[in-house]
Parts: sequence; structure tokens; C-alpha cells
Amino acid sequence: MEVIQVILLLLAGYIVFAVDKKKENVPVPVILVLIGIGLSYIPYFAHLELSKQVLYDIFLPGLLFISAYKYPPRALRKHAGVIAVLSTVGLLASALLLGMVIYAAAGMFAGLSFVGALLISSILTPTDPVSVVSILKQSSIDEEAADVVDGESMINDGTSVVLFGVLAGMYMDGKSFNWLSFLGEFLLLGLGGALLGVGAGWLLSKTIHVTHHREYQVMLSIIAAYGVFHLAEQLGISGVLAVVASGIMLGWEFEHTNKEDHYREALNGFWNVVEPTILALVFLMIGIRAMDYLTLDGWGLAVLILAASLAIRFLVILLTMESFRGWRDFNDWRTCTLISLSGIRGTMSVVLLLTLAQEASSTGETELILSLSFAVVMLSLVIQSLGIYPLAKIMGSGGKRNT
Repeated sequence: MEVIQVILLLLAGYIVFAVDKKKENVPVPVILVLIGIGLSYIPYFAHLELSKQVLYDIFLPGLLFISAYKYPPRALRKHAGVIAVLSTVGLLASALLLGMVIYAAAGMFAGLSFVGALLISSILTPTDPVSVVSILKQSSIDEEAADVVDGESMINDGTSVVLFGVLAGMYMDGKSFNWLSFLGEFLLLGLGGALLGVGAGWLLSKTIHVTHHREYQVMLSIIAAYGVFHLAEQLGISGVLAVVASGIMLGWEFEHTNKEDHYREALNGFWNVVEPTILALVFLMIGIRAMDYLTLDGWGLAVLILAASLAIRFLVILLTMESFRGWRDFNDWRTCTLISLSGIRGTMSVVLLLTLAQEASSTGETELILSLSFAVVMLSLVIQSLGIYPLAKIMGSGGKRNT
């Protein structure tokens, strides 16, 4: 990637963010992706590379750290149970049910193994709300639902990567699905990353207290965000869960200090600039590279998978909300529908796709998995992003909760 290309992409991103000041009519990511698709027809951008290393090793740790560290500890305390269930048990149940649907549906169109079907569902399980959260909060729906969407997406990014890693290993090694092996590896990777992140976040919060210059505090946060991520990856545990846990722990510790505003002001000044910069580059490049993977003939199957994923997500959310007493009076079909539709597939799904494309051998089944998954991701980005604002306005008032 050339420097001039980066500058031009940042300029395009700046224009989009500047025009959509309120971020309420259409989520910025879908606009950036559509612009990227248009840029792919310009020869100067047509050969721009988007590798798994760029997304996973450079862009992703920063985005994850920002969302985790900025997530309100108050919301985490209040909704920890709902978020934990949705991003772990709920995610596994959703992936299994969707995998079964894909396996049955794909059998009518093309041959696909059960592990391959589960691999597709694992690619589609992480959610990427980005500006969808701000839309929900600006609509008439209770902000608590938006907090759940934001918190769930933050955690399920990590659990979905662990799920994908286990299934991708089975797929590339030609192994059949084994529950004991799957659960053992899932728990090892997930818990190991989370524990490392909690320790790193606590250590960072204590070190920042003795670092008096704001510039050095920011420098330390960069070291922590990327350091814990890559340390976890080197140890063979989840780097995504590690950096999410460290960001959450840092935010939690900040709330218990008298100088919280001082520390947050220093870090926000830097990370609030980094976040839109990364988002602009990521979604523009996803759009530019989209045409490489959108070679699928069976778009009907992709639409079916998207519809099934939304229906399964709705069911899981409905059952989860019903199991928590505090949410039962808020457990109506409007709220569950909005939370379901807010689970847009985006950055993390593309990271997993690129990982599979680079590491798996090129076979007919692999190509089917890649093209089918990318088609569903693009449909999710466009359809769900365009639908969430009018739906939130129409349905939000019916789900308003009095607190």
C-alpha cells in the first residue's frame, strides 16, 4: 500500500465522518464499504492489498482496546450476566444452530461438510455494531439495550475468534467434530487470554498512576494494548480476549480513582482520533477487496443464511432476556428484534475470512466457504445497517423502559 493511497483513503473517510455529523441516518461503515467498492473499479486502487496481518495485527488490537476501555463500568456491572451469557453460551448455541441450518441448506446446492458449515457459522457469529450503538441511543429505545449490544459485541469478538480457531484447526487437519476436544481447547484459549488481560489491565492502571506526563500515559496505553495482544498470541491463547479484558480492567480501575477524569482525558485525546482513522481505512479497504470474494452464484443461499442467523439470534436473545429477572419487563419482541438486527457482521468476520483464505488449502469447499461467508457479511452490512435506523424509530417507543 502506497502512502498516497492511505492519505486519499483517509481523506475519503474524513469527508464521510464530517458529512454525517450526528451518525444517525445511515451508519458510517456501510457508506465507507460502498465507496470502497466504487474505488475498486479505479485502477489506482484496484490492486490495493488487505491482508490478515494488517487487519489482525495492526488495526484490530487498537479497535478492541478502545471499545473495551471506553465501555462504562456502570453498564458492565448492571448487565454483566446478560452480556456474559450472550457472548459465550448464546454464541455457542447460535453457532451450532446456524451451522446445522447451513449444513442442511447447503446440501441442496453444493457439498459442504458439517465442520465446514460450523466454520461458516463461526465466521458469522461476531457482531460489529460501531455506530449502530449511537443510533439506538438516539432513538426512543432504552439506552440499556444499546449498552447490551455494545458489551456483547466487545466480548463475543474474543469468543468467536477462539471458536473459529478451534473449528479452523479441525477443518484444515481434516478432523471430524469432537465435543470434548472442542470444549477443552475453547476453554483453554478463552480463559487463558482473559486472565492474562485482567492482569495486564490491572498492572497498566497502577503504572499509569505513577506516570505523570500525559504523553507517557498515552505511550504506555499503546504498549499495553498491542503488547498484551501479541504476548497472548505468542503464548497460544486468545489475544483478542486478552486485549478486551485489559481494556475493561483499565476502565474499571479508573472508576475507583479520584483522578479518573485526568487519566481518561489524556487517553481519550489520543484514542478518539485513532478510532475513526482505523475504521475509515478498514471499511474502505473491505469494500475495495470485496469483489475478490463476491464470486458466489447462489445469492439465494446467502440470503437464506442471513435470515436464519437473524432468526436464531432473536431466539437466543429472547431466551436469555427471559432468564434474567431484571429484564423480564423489558423482554418484548420489539427490543429483542432491535438487538438482533444490531448484530451486524463486519471487521472481525472479515479478519476470520482472510485468516482462512491465507492458511487453508485452496479447495472447492474452501472457496465455497469464503465466497458464501463474504456474501452474507456484505448483505448484513448493507441490509442491517440501512434498516436499523428506521426500525429503531418505528419500534423504539414501544420498547421504552421506565427506570
